[in-house]
Amino acid sequence: GIWRLATAEDAVTLEVTGNDLMQFSTKELKVKSGQKVTLKLKHTGLLTKAAMGHNVVILQAGVVMAGFATKCMTAAATDYLPEDEETKKQILAATKMLGGGEETEITFTAPAAGEYAFLCTFPGHFAIMNGKLIVE
Repeated sequence: GIWRLATAEDAVTLEVTGNDLMQFSTKELKVKSGQKVTLKLKHTGLLTKAAMGHNVVILQAGVVMAGFATKCMTAAATDYLPEDEETKKQILAATKMLGGGEETEITFTAPAAGEYAFLCTFPGHFAIMNGKLIVE
């Protein structure tokens, strides 16, 4: 391709909120392949991280969400992100775990076109708190 200056269109900011009812504000995020993506997560609830922590973990294509989430359930020491290297490789991008009133953001480059699952890895949350990152 022809070299060109990056434009604002090459970057996008997405915002997701999680609440004390174990709900994300969206089930679908859309980006374009190669875009610089800033993902903001806000916990709009009041409960502590220990009681009702939320994060957003985007999985690589083809990763089985239930299996991944099961491996995260016992990883309290790492805020329910996997500790073993093989499982870590299944993550495309991940925010830190938040408690009520907290917010964070991460930046990553959108992968190849396709659908990528995202979830909260706090024990028991993924069944409700999940969705798809759609890359066009």
